Amino acid sequence: MGENNKAMYGKMILDVVIGPLLESLEKKDKSSAQTLRASFSKVDTTVPGFVHDFLRGILKKADIQDHFDICETLLRLGDAQGYDASKTTPSGAAMHPSSKELRLLRPEPSFQELNRCATNLKTILSRIPIQIDDRKQFLETIKEIAGSIKHLLDAFNKVIAEIPGGDNGSKQILEDRKKEFVRYSKKFSNMLKAFFRDGSQRQSVFLSANYLIFQTNVILRTVKQETERE
Repeated sequence: MGENNKAMYGKMILDVVIGPLLESLEKKDKSSAQTLRASFSKVDTTVPGFVHDFLRGILKKADIQDHFDICETLLRLGDAQGYDASKTTPSGAAMHPSSKELRLLRPEPSFQELNRCATNLKTILSRIPIQIDDRKQFLETIKEIAGSIKHLLDAFNKVIAEIPGGDNGSKQILEDRKKEFVRYSKKFSNMLKAFFRDGSQRQSVFLSANYLIFQTNVILRTVKQETERE
């Protein structure tokens, strides 16, 4: 596994595994949860991929590392933003609609539309492991993904348009995130073409979809950082 993939997995594990657990802990001990969150984030930034290795170490200790596909599991959990037994996504993952880490809090319609588009795209991508072996169903899912990518970009453009130009460079930062997202969208499209040519790229499709979910989360985090400053 490449170091870049490990770093991406580490960030996604923080988003969909550790983050939701810490949000639950916050209800009982907010200070401890915040300390743990900051510690995990800091060490994974200092040593990219640490969280991935941490999880692999736990799986190895439990002697189940050979029965656990991190790439596929993270994709199935890619739309999970917390846990709520009363709400589930089409992939079966529980989702909490008010997760703070990956949810924009500004009330303007454009920001809330970006929230909805991001969640919708991640939900559809998380269905890939379930549907990839059914060609007809998978082709329909690909059409949904293409439409969801377009809707997300449209929503993101509206948010960018509402950011006033200034010396802080927020508008350019968001434009750069958009270009990066488009780049990974094209990579995902190319990977799908390779998959339909020979059918042997299943794991690569999962990996590419994970990167697209990761880039969607990067957009949400960047918008939060640039527009929700205290």
